[in-house]
Amino acid sequence: MRKTMLMAAAAVALAGATAQAAAPRFEAARAAEAARGASPFESYESSASAFMWTDKMVYQPGEKLSLWWTVRKQDDTNPYTVVAYRINNQTGEKTFVSTQGASTEPKDIFGNKLGDFFVVRMPSGEGQKLIGPDSLFGEAVGEIPEEYGMHTLVVQFRDYTGARVVKSLYAKIGVVRGTREIAGPQNGDATWTNDWLWTLSGTVVWRSGMLTIEPGTFVFGLPGSNPAAALLITRNARIHASGTQSRPIIMTSSLPAGQRKAGDWGGLALLGKAITNWPTGEGALEGLASGEDTAYGGQDDDHDCGTLRYVRVEYAGAEFQPNEELNAITWGGCGTKTVAEYLQVRYGLDDNFEWFGGSSNGKYLVSLYAQDDHIDWQIGWRGMLQHVLAVAGDDGSNRGVEADNNERGFDLAPRSDPRVWNMTIVGTEKATRDEGSSVAGIWLRRGTGGRINNAIVTNYYQNGLEVRDAATTTAIANNELQIDGLMLWNNGRNADKANTIEGQSNALAQPWLRGETGIAERVFVQDPMLRRPLSYSDPDHRPAFGSPALQPVWSQPPDNGFFDQWASWVGAFGNIEWTEEWCDFIQEEDIIIN
Repeated sequence: MRKTMLMAAAAVALAGATAQAAAPRFEAARAAEAARGASPFESYESSASAFMWTDKMVYQPGEKLSLWWTVRKQDDTNPYTVVAYRINNQTGEKTFVSTQGASTEPKDIFGNKLGDFFVVRMPSGEGQKLIGPDSLFGEAVGEIPEEYGMHTLVVQFRDYTGARVVKSLYAKIGVVRGTREIAGPQNGDATWTNDWLWTLSGTVVWRSGMLTIEPGTFVFGLPGSNPAAALLITRNARIHASGTQSRPIIMTSSLPAGQRKAGDWGGLALLGKAITNWPTGEGALEGLASGEDTAYGGQDDDHDCGTLRYVRVEYAGAEFQPNEELNAITWGGCGTKTVAEYLQVRYGLDDNFEWFGGSSNGKYLVSLYAQDDHIDWQIGWRGMLQHVLAVAGDDGSNRGVEADNNERGFDLAPRSDPRVWNMTIVGTEKATRDEGSSVAGIWLRRGTGGRINNAIVTNYYQNGLEVRDAATTTAIANNELQIDGLMLWNNGRNADKANTIEGQSNALAQPWLRGETGIAERVFVQDPMLRRPLSYSDPDHRPAFGSPALQPVWSQPPDNGFFDQWASWVGAFGNIEWTEEWCDFIQEEDIIIN
């Protein structure tokens, strides 16, 4: 059977030729290349960047979807077998798709059964059509079944044997009965199920009770709503939005793929009763009228605002008033019982993640393509973060971290004093949207305290780290602001600055980073050797083999019930890619609909 596979060049070429020019074409691997992958003791990784998308994200039964991919093979010459399928994430049932149609029997993309898979090289092309009219697989396999909930379209590049997955591409879709529009103030308990599309018309304020959102549910913000579409959980209500790796909850724009942008809708805000450093003890959410609905703060540092787990928030940050936008996700005065883990924000017009006071924590956070800041804290926030990725993207962002105590009183108590471990910040050489050169990977000001541990900052337009004022240098001298583990590399792209502490930071930060004042340990200017940090739509931010980020020199977090003490590296990643499947890195400009 293997001999048959290795002689299949003509059949593979035919499979590509039967579709129009937009469909991918495959080349059969030579026998020697295929044999290289035959040993059970040999494995390989792909250097290629590849991603795929559908014409929209939510369908009803009987509709037909279209699917495209882009593959940039780089220098990948490995031999592969290729499998494509749709999985019903509720049941686990798979439907394999190929040039021969759809089947519940495992087949490769050319319709060959297990044991007879063709061995091919990875193709290369932009916006190639896999499903739909004039595509590789045709239009019929794209018909949506009457199986409600989230489904995932998967393409796997497997090794010669078909037994090992080398690289996977994912596209999440929802199959729904119809649309349910939510508007105005809400009270009491409610559940948003994944068999309906939920749309936000205007600002939806949850005043009491529990809002539960099922795994795999899609929530659309409607652009052009007045006031802007947003979901606000007041301090007298809670949210339980707990998705899974296979069924994330996706809150996004209602516009078609390729037409969405930052600020299409407002975002998500959770307000609580934990301690802030406002002199009155309470503040009001930025961008909205002051009142009980927008108030946050109190005296309960354990207050539970709810749970966000495996949630994506995309294209948020709409203006409510001139120059006043809502952040994509906001926690205002939330306490320690609040859960926030496995969260992704993509294309926020304002900040992607922001904490106003309180003591809530966050873990496994991904911030992409923010138009303002990625991670922002102020008003006496005292929470913990671990495993944080922030990527500026081609459009540029302002700051990776913007850290304040309180702009109306730099020494107000309690001082902002978070504990941050394992963070990677990747910038861009392009100028920012509205801050010019007043940006940095980590921007510390207005008397913030805190501990930043095991962080990487690379490729930022301006400096990797800046200290902005005397109040913050005083916090450093008093050991209220500390660093243990910092790797800076290739920042200052606006002026080709040197890879030295002086070239990677500003004058106020340099004595600290050199160890002349305060506490700053394990500060290195060194290449972290990230694998593909600038392949934006399909990056890999893990350190490569031999990276200093993986050396046994870094401190480890305390085993306090929150931190993962086994994270012994600098940066957001060790060897495990924890963003697999549930995250979407695609830049909107890379989406081609034809």
